Amino acid sequence: MICALVLAAGRSRRMGAQKLLLPLGGRPVIARVVDEVLRSGVDEVFVVAGGDAADLAEALGDRRVRFVVNPDPDGEMLSSVRCGLAAMPRECAAALVVLGDQPSLEAGVIAPLLEAFRASGRGIVAAAHGGRRGHPILIDMRYRDEILSRHDGVGLRGLARAHPEDVFEAEVPAPGVLDDMDGPEDFRRAAARFPDGGKGSAPGGAPESNQGMTL
Repeated sequence: MICALVLAAGRSRRMGAQKLLLPLGGRPVIARVVDEVLRSGVDEVFVVAGGDAADLAEALGDRRVRFVVNPDPDGEMLSSVRCGLAAMPRECAAALVVLGDQPSLEAGVIAPLLEAFRASGRGIVAAAHGGRRGHPILIDMRYRDEILSRHDGVGLRGLARAHPEDVFEAEVPAPGVLDDMDGPEDFRRAAARFPDGGKGSAPGGAPESNQGMTL
């Protein structure tokens, strides 16, 4: 059983608006990401939200996901990973960690990760493009307790550094695995790729960081 963990607890304060609710191609960013994850063939999808949980739930409508609320959304992103892992059933063999602000994610990118996880025997499988690691990241649940108790300040990068022999890079043709939507310019670039041109206006503000999440 493979479970997906969509990280959506950030408050987007420096964006000037909740970036996961911004419209792209007629759907909010979070809906676009979750739809691709649901299409990928994972067994369950967990969405870790913060203070905007009600708004995100409304944006996702009746999509088959389970919400987990991070009580410390201002903390490092590792706190959201921990909340999600703690909520997952023991039947989950691995957790697919997905950034909620990665609107270029495609379901077809996830399948090679699942295949590599099963074929390679490695416990940490990262999407890669052109030799660079990106997202999503698939993690064997044997690392659950380690993530829950270690790697503060460095996040999942610390896990990969602690177990380099267990990391597998699944090379994919989609460069979008290297991108996320940190700031207004990222949103404008993403909006240009979708049919409605992202009719929502891009908020102002400084870029945010997913520090420690890229392996």
